[in-house]
Amino acid sequence: MRRIAFSLLLIALWVSAQTPAAASPEASTAGSIGLTSAEIDDAVAQLSKITGLAPLKKVQSATITREGVRKFLEEKLKDEVKPEEIQQEELAMKRFGLLPEKFDLKAATVDLITEQAAAFYDFRTKKLYMLEGEGLKDPSGESLGKSGERMVIVHELAHALADQHFDLGKFIRKSRSDDSSTARMAVMEGQATWLMMETMMDGAGQSMRKMPGLIDMMGASATDAMASQYPVLASSPLYLRTSLIFPYNQGLRFQQAVVQKLGNAGFSEVFRKPPVSTQQVLHPDKYFAKTEPVRVPLPDAPKNSRLITEGTVGELEHSVLLEQYLTKRDAEEISPAWRGAKLALFENKTNKSVTMLYASEWDSPSSARRYFDAYRKVLAGKWKAMTVGSESETSLTGTGDAGPFTVKLEGTRVTSIEGTVN
Repeated sequence: MRRIAFSLLLIALWVSAQTPAAASPEASTAGSIGLTSAEIDDAVAQLSKITGLAPLKKVQSATITREGVRKFLEEKLKDEVKPEEIQQEELAMKRFGLLPEKFDLKAATVDLITEQAAAFYDFRTKKLYMLEGEGLKDPSGESLGKSGERMVIVHELAHALADQHFDLGKFIRKSRSDDSSTARMAVMEGQATWLMMETMMDGAGQSMRKMPGLIDMMGASATDAMASQYPVLASSPLYLRTSLIFPYNQGLRFQQAVVQKLGNAGFSEVFRKPPVSTQQVLHPDKYFAKTEPVRVPLPDAPKNSRLITEGTVGELEHSVLLEQYLTKRDAEEISPAWRGAKLALFENKTNKSVTMLYASEWDSPSSARRYFDAYRKVLAGKWKAMTVGSESETSLTGTGDAGPFTVKLEGTRVTSIEGTVN
């Protein structure tokens, strides 16, 4: 199953780089839009010089309309994900508390990706696509200018160069868990963002390798720009905003840490030995130490029920959940103690009621207790009504919007059953 609480965004990000048979009728030979063929070759040569990865073939290019991108996204979502799967993923996000009850995830995903499209590299046809029009523009309609266009396209050419060496389509598909899919996306987008910025610095005779503090400044400004320039993104729920930006800003910081430690070998290492969790991306020291998530068993499933969806829940989701219902400081202090988590939805075969099973593991009993206390506030925040039936230092029961619930603290583990009971 795709990553719970990230699946449709992951598909949309993936397909935005997979253009299309559906969009091909709207594509045309690249002309004055973006970079010329010679300028593309020069940009690839610069990327090769920075990374030490030699281009294996010439990158072809074409143009496509913004409407062509939207049509393709809609068709791809229809082809890749069944309607019931979209409903299940959306329900999982809502039951965990990451999305409001009245939210159309599919429509929002298409709007988000279409809004931000400017240029993209197609993994399947091995071609760079640039939007048609009088040059690339930002959401306000202002021209990006030649230098701005070049930065956008260099980012996509970085994907092209990586794809020639590591087959990015296979790279994403080989993820071994839902959380690791997001980590691999951060590898792809983080490296491309780092190289985009490094080419700009290289043109000025500078390098981010010698100015590591610049990453925080540039990463923060890029994040702020994305949030302010794209109205659909800015108005989206916290989880979608954070998840969409995560591969770029946190992936950027991760790539910087790897380059600082491994030099040019880091550009290949992250693809050959990618991070296995969002936690390793957020905390590169855990990547170098090979600190992997633990498998957490779920509580027993309700009787007379069937599994409808399940997946891992990483540090990223927990950080957003805590920030959304508590504070950003709580998120920063509690979520790094995450060691693993899983979530599943079961449907009663008779009355069709849905139960959410959830289990999380923490690095110490004290960390688990702090999360147990925080999760009580999450429940109170995500539900319109919550009635506590019994409460102790290690247990909380009652009734919420979804029905009866039981939350338990057992050593380093916090579990929750929300919905029906046996």
